[in-house]
Amino acid sequence: MNKRILAILFFSIFFYEGANAQGEKCSEKLAATAMHLWKDSFALDGKPAKWTYDQGVLLEGIEGLWLSTADKKYFDYIKNSMDFFVKEDGSISTYKQSDYNIDNIKNGRILLFLYRVTGKEKYWKAATHLREQLYKQPRTIEGGFWHKKIYPNQMWLDGLYMGEPFYAEYAMLAHDSAAFDDIANQFILIEKNARDSKTGLLYHGWDASKEMDWANKQTGNSPNFWARAVGWYVVALVDVLENFPDNNPKRQELVQILNRLVTAIANVQDTNTGLWYDIMDKPAEKGNYLEASASSMFVYAIAKAVRLNLIPQNKISIAKKAYSGIVKKFIKTENGQTNLYGTVKVSGLGGKPYRDGSIAYYLKEPVIVNDPKGMGAFILAANEMEILPTLQLGKGKTILLDGFFNHETTTDITGAKVQTHYIWSEMDNGGYSFLRNIFNKYGIKTELLTTSVNKESLKNVDIYFIIDPDWPKENPNPNYIMPDNIDAIYNWVKEGGVLLMFSNDSGNVEFPHYNQLAEKFGIHFNENNPRNLVKANNYPTGTINIAGGNKIFKTAKNIYIKEISTISVKAPATAALTDKGDIIIAVSKVGKGTVFAIGDPWLYNEYLDGRKLPTYLENFQAANDLVKWLIIETKH
Repeated sequence: MNKRILAILFFSIFFYEGANAQGEKCSEKLAATAMHLWKDSFALDGKPAKWTYDQGVLLEGIEGLWLSTADKKYFDYIKNSMDFFVKEDGSISTYKQSDYNIDNIKNGRILLFLYRVTGKEKYWKAATHLREQLYKQPRTIEGGFWHKKIYPNQMWLDGLYMGEPFYAEYAMLAHDSAAFDDIANQFILIEKNARDSKTGLLYHGWDASKEMDWANKQTGNSPNFWARAVGWYVVALVDVLENFPDNNPKRQELVQILNRLVTAIANVQDTNTGLWYDIMDKPAEKGNYLEASASSMFVYAIAKAVRLNLIPQNKISIAKKAYSGIVKKFIKTENGQTNLYGTVKVSGLGGKPYRDGSIAYYLKEPVIVNDPKGMGAFILAANEMEILPTLQLGKGKTILLDGFFNHETTTDITGAKVQTHYIWSEMDNGGYSFLRNIFNKYGIKTELLTTSVNKESLKNVDIYFIIDPDWPKENPNPNYIMPDNIDAIYNWVKEGGVLLMFSNDSGNVEFPHYNQLAEKFGIHFNENNPRNLVKANNYPTGTINIAGGNKIFKTAKNIYIKEISTISVKAPATAALTDKGDIIIAVSKVGKGTVFAIGDPWLYNEYLDGRKLPTYLENFQAANDLVKWLIIETKH
């Protein structure tokens, strides 16, 4: 892609984001409705609030909004909603493990999210209670989780969604590699038994004993393809694959299942509206209707699977058509409130009164406005669809984060030794997960390098990012930047690479070797007393104003940086941002490449995620500006 096309694309996306900044997106409007309806707990149908999977679906949608906007109100809403149920000892109000109801596992993903962001042990303890349920959950003879204790030998598609994404994320955090085989087997087992060879769709439920009245006596399957059940299953697959190890042999089998199912789903998409019927394969059946929650789930799963390169890129057309149909048919603004129409309240099998799985049964269940499951599914879908324009700007590019020169370690809650501080996967204050999300929003692949950098490791890398190299205070055995590393990086920049150098203040970074690299580009991090020493939360002390016309920061005007190492420059480096006579940011052009340098780790979560800084400080906007500028610089 040449520079002129990049510039046009950059302008288009800048215009798109500016237009969206003038008014709320569909995701934000529907979230506002949900946060109004359920302010501080989750009471449904006039009954007292209880631990229910509906809440987890909605909160995951709102989690995505926080990650995309850095708006504190979304995080606070999630935390308050869970704190209503989770006590300081980790116990969960109204949750009863002995029910062995797999629906009750769903909210565990929100508990893990809160633990990863806040580090509060109560959330981990609560999540561990749910993990303990899975240890004891009754299983079919082949090892599939029963849906509930009261439904013996039954696997429902719903249950894969309720249990497996949590199971996978917990296994990742607990370093439980063996669990992933069990997770994969759940999907493989239900596909083997519940997949219809003619349509490729999966039946709602499967009774391994073949004893239930609703079960086919030869196959054990329920009679019909209920759209939301298939939606639960395909969403579960995509969410699990996001945390599933690349080196597990069963990963590819799950990807194949996903691709087969997406093809089957596409084959029954309504050609006029882009939506799906409640009974998927019988659009002409009297009383059958287009359903909102399942359609939203299919949009979310397909768009996310395309973004993660799990299915072919051209499948995004399925999601685009469906999303347009959802907005046209189901999203309505009335009396200043945005509402979601068209969600079936509930559908199941067996129980009292008995649900026989017939078409007549499914089509008599009530269809309601602002069902939380539907709202959550729509917000998830909207979160994916609203970033489609930005994904194109950096598509095909990769940023490699150094995890070798900066390689601090800690002991996690399981007792394992893990890397910490300024890495992509960390969601707490010292992590870079928010910056990773911004790079991903613009289509850039984020990777971590844990070995020494050389010519080979920089091959096919567009941006290389070094932060705060270790010295003995932080790492007893630091990996210093050596001459061969410097040569490899310098030559890579000359050939068109873009290098990010984030330093730190004196006493918190290894300056001598880092400056040897920086000086190759005319940049020197000063070992003087740090600028912007902030006491308590005296934010004005750390505020830097950005004048209009800055070539990097086109929208951010006030940013916050504390305890900065100032910079000195000589040709070819130049100052890109100054404050009170000091150089805060420097840029150097060497050969075909570019170097960006700042004397602080700066864009870590604490000062990016909106939970701490007042809204007038625009670090989040600055990070977006920086990423878009970096993409333009990768014009080679």
